[in-house]
Amino acid sequence: MDQPTKHIKPKSFWQRPEGVTGLIFLAALILGGGYLFVTYLPVLVSLAQNTLYLALMLLALGAILYMVLDPKMRTLIAYSYKSIMRWITGLFVQIDPIGILKSYIEDLESNLRKMNKQITKLRAQMHQLRELIHKNKKAIQTNLQLASKAKEQDKRSVVILKSRKAGRLKESNMRLEDLYKKMEVLYRVLTRMYENSQILLEDLKDQVSVKEQERKAIRASHSAMRSAMSVISGDPDKRAMFDAAMEAIAEDVSEKVSEMERFMELSATFMDSIDLQNGVFEEEGLRMLEKWEKEGISKLLGEEKDALLLQAKSEEDILDLDAPIAKPQRKDNHSNQYDAFFE
Repeated sequence: MDQPTKHIKPKSFWQRPEGVTGLIFLAALILGGGYLFVTYLPVLVSLAQNTLYLALMLLALGAILYMVLDPKMRTLIAYSYKSIMRWITGLFVQIDPIGILKSYIEDLESNLRKMNKQITKLRAQMHQLRELIHKNKKAIQTNLQLASKAKEQDKRSVVILKSRKAGRLKESNMRLEDLYKKMEVLYRVLTRMYENSQILLEDLKDQVSVKEQERKAIRASHSAMRSAMSVISGDPDKRAMFDAAMEAIAEDVSEKVSEMERFMELSATFMDSIDLQNGVFEEEGLRMLEKWEKEGISKLLGEEKDALLLQAKSEEDILDLDAPIAKPQRKDNHSNQYDAFFE
């Protein structure tokens, strides 16, 4: 599977849920401060006429200017503000990356069960379609033989009737064989997504188990105050770096789960549009699949997508529909696809 590290760009504070909270609070502070300033401006002017009050006001203004102009103080204020906004947001929204990943684990487990059922249903449809194509081929041969005999007996009407019937069946089979090829693409992609998603699930479970303990250790050894001091001194904040890596993993998993669900929806729509009993299908399902084929690289399949499409179109690579659905086992030297996020 393709390593996602290079494709994930960490979100800035303002792009996250706590950033939205921060913007709302910042707007409220600016509007509230402006309102208070305008409201109490006459009082401030009156106080400024007193030397003592004027001195205190200048000291307050100097302190504000110092906080704005001093890089370290600015950094501390920004860090404190972000921390407060994150805490407030966390009261209403799940923003803990460990918690988010645990919910994705549940989604993956549910999707894998659904995908397994879809693969089984698709395989049954393909068996029926293959049988229908084979039945049509026999009917074509039979009608051509009857047309040949009728020709020998100079039965022109029978020749025309049987020849036309063979032609219609041949034309129908061409469409059905094209449909079978599309279903083969669907089957190959679904089974590979199923295999890759199982590995993704195991990797994710391992990461959450290990990183949950690691996060507790980091938080115990790096208090909020120590993190703030690290930021002020220009050193990297280990807590922030760890959370950023976990958020990057959550972002990557989110994209893969979304792709998995979109393709399952596509495949369900495609399969529901097929009426094998009458040998008909809706073109919309085919168009959806063809659109997916032309889209860019798959997050779940990586470069395997192109190989799967070539396999489905190959006359030599015959799909074994009777083979059991593979349940991949991770090798002993398997490298967890998310270890690189912490390097």
